[in-house]
Amino acid sequence: MARSYPPVPLSPVSCPPCPHPLQQRLSPRPSQTIYKRVEGTQQWRLEEEEEDGEEGAEPAAHFCPMELRGPDLGSRAGRQNLGLWAATGRKAAPYLVLTALLIFTGAFLLGYVAFRGSCQACGDDVLVVSEDVNYEPGPDSHQGTLYWSDLQAMFLRFLGEGRLEDTIRQTSLRKRMAGSAGMAALAQDIRGALSSQKLDHVWMDTHYVGLQFPDPAHPNTLHWVDAADKLGEPLPLEDHDVYCPYSATGNATGELVYAHYGRPEDLQDLRARGVETAGRLLLVRLGEISFAQKVASAQDFGARGVLIYPDPADFSQDPHKLSLSSHRAVYGHVHLGTGDPYTPGFPSFNQTQFPPVQSSGLPNIPAQPISADIASLLLRKLQGPVAPQEWQGHLPVSPYRLGPGPGLHLGVNNHRVSTPISNIFGCIEGRSEPDHYVVIGAQRDAWGPGAAKSAVGTAILLELVRTFSSMVSNGFQPRRSLLFISWDGGDFGSVGSTEWLEGYLSVLHLKAVVYVSLDNAVLGDDKFHAKTSPLLISLIENILKQVDSPNRSGQTLFEQVTLNSHSWDAEVIRPLPMDSSAYSFTAFAGVPAVEFSFMEDGQAYPFLHTKDDTYENLHTMLRGRLPAVAQAVAQLAGQLLIRLSHDHLLPLDFGRYGDVVLRHISSLNEFSGDLKARGLTLQWVYSARGDYIRAAEKLRKEIYSSEESDERLMRMYNVRIMRVEFYFLSQYVSPADSPFRHIFLGRGDHTLGALLEHVRLLRSGGSGDPGAAASRMAPGLGFQESRFRRQLALLTWTLQGAANALSGDVWNIDNNF
Repeated sequence: MARSYPPVPLSPVSCPPCPHPLQQRLSPRPSQTIYKRVEGTQQWRLEEEEEDGEEGAEPAAHFCPMELRGPDLGSRAGRQNLGLWAATGRKAAPYLVLTALLIFTGAFLLGYVAFRGSCQACGDDVLVVSEDVNYEPGPDSHQGTLYWSDLQAMFLRFLGEGRLEDTIRQTSLRKRMAGSAGMAALAQDIRGALSSQKLDHVWMDTHYVGLQFPDPAHPNTLHWVDAADKLGEPLPLEDHDVYCPYSATGNATGELVYAHYGRPEDLQDLRARGVETAGRLLLVRLGEISFAQKVASAQDFGARGVLIYPDPADFSQDPHKLSLSSHRAVYGHVHLGTGDPYTPGFPSFNQTQFPPVQSSGLPNIPAQPISADIASLLLRKLQGPVAPQEWQGHLPVSPYRLGPGPGLHLGVNNHRVSTPISNIFGCIEGRSEPDHYVVIGAQRDAWGPGAAKSAVGTAILLELVRTFSSMVSNGFQPRRSLLFISWDGGDFGSVGSTEWLEGYLSVLHLKAVVYVSLDNAVLGDDKFHAKTSPLLISLIENILKQVDSPNRSGQTLFEQVTLNSHSWDAEVIRPLPMDSSAYSFTAFAGVPAVEFSFMEDGQAYPFLHTKDDTYENLHTMLRGRLPAVAQAVAQLAGQLLIRLSHDHLLPLDFGRYGDVVLRHISSLNEFSGDLKARGLTLQWVYSARGDYIRAAEKLRKEIYSSEESDERLMRMYNVRIMRVEFYFLSQYVSPADSPFRHIFLGRGDHTLGALLEHVRLLRSGGSGDPGAAASRMAPGLGFQESRFRRQLALLTWTLQGAANALSGDVWNIDNNF
């Protein structure tokens, strides 16, 4: 029975400070504070007392020594009615709480699913670049979390403050041949420029490499030869200091034959027309393939030497555009490979002595560039069949004939010099994955002015360093490290970059995420090409949609490249060529790479690798749009770096290689009947490809169902993704014997391309097959079953290994091989 008290006046008599009744009604009830301080079963007792208080008990008695009686509740019927409502409320409370909880849970799940679905559907367009809880702005920052739109706006704002055009002009004016005093001075200036920015590390490394230079005391020569094989009148080499580095030295004499571009199919065509190439000198046009490939093909078909000239037909015929002078020759190295050919597979540090071995890519025949004027004189002397219509050029000779013609004597006296070259590095350390590097580099050296060849790339590199340094000062902290590199020795076959890869290969294949090359970035403004690994294609597409076209107002770069084509990748994407510094990163080190190039529509930039590759000529060729085009390349490369260095999950499309394998297999399918007749099959390749597709799909599902906030899990996924390219390096061939071990991009019997060329011999018979030269296989050998089985095993187990590695741990591997 409840205790009753007589009415008490509300004014206190001798009470310690106690809240006025009005204050009790307006302030939180004291019982709430007591609940926070009481633990265990006592807490629940007090909760029950509070509920009793709601029914009319005297809760104030617990808090003040003066006991106050509550107000009169009226009649007995009123009190009974109030008790009934209170009892009903107590019974309904659990159901109300449960209903509210269910509504809240349903709404939360619906919102979560809708958000995940929108992100999956929209892809990177709604990607939050920085949303992890560990993000801490820099000391100079006044911002909070930076999102993709914030970073994009910040990047474009700081990039717009640079002086790209002036840097291009100033760099092109400096003499910077590898190994020269001018190059040493420029290297110190570049290092100083990097040291002045907000970078965590700046350093330089030096390699001592074997470079080949012309001998001023004994210049290269070209003579007519009379019927008695005696030297006749000399043919003047107008650009006497233009040469082919790594050409074989010595003399070569023979009749001259015109061989178009010097491709294997061109040389095979000559044989089919009854014109023999063995024992003769070949006259070939610039273009289509590299100098090194031209000389290698000529050597494989038995030629004694090669002369390379620029034909006006391969350049723009627009009279309003600049063209290459007819007395200019074009420079180009002829090493079928990259790096120092005198230390193949090993880094050239500290003048270390190695066994006297040379790269198998060094030619055994001499080669020399000549001008269009000298080529005209030679073509006029040729006899024999008229060249096919598609072989005709625009020299003042009509028609071009195949030859043979009069005898020629070529003398090449280049000499090898041990030369120090220096690469310069600058680094911004990542905050979450500092041991994973996003690498961007540009060639610094040039044989001539090199405005397009290396000045543009160097200027963009320095501008990106300055821009990202400013971003770091304003709160940008990449998850992964950014590594900026200025390469030396690029004009000799990416010597600087390859030597660095050889020196740190055991580290880089575990740490390098992607390489972005800035070489040859601006050779025009009509077309855009991305020479790249398949892993980067989807990311490139996304970035192209966010970069403005430099010459079409109101359009993005993606809209520009798809203007006349529905298939953007067919218009833009190209394989990495061997003469790109990016090639070694992928084919040798297993690091996905990309090189961007703006080009003229259908015609090559005429001044590349000549003394006329000046700032003025490049600026005139682009009709004053050089700054805008260079800025577009910088925007593209910079936004690519942001995504690669800051996304939680690396944006590499590891499923793309399944399509690459399928495309190659479709080429092999037409020979399945021929193979089956010999008791052979390609089923192993099909099974390995299927396992790779399943492993890629399984990983994609795992990633989609995981939480992005789980840093440990994200790192595990990133490690698997970033090593996909490395998985395609054949583990069954020696890097010393076959440095380019990539089964899709490399060179050698272990590649898918070599297997396809070999299988084609089933129908061609193998006599003089054009593919034989490309794989460095002796012409005349037909299909060999033992070689086919070895090729198939090398290819299949490399592909199967990639599928197993992508699956993750060994207990997760589930294949049908």
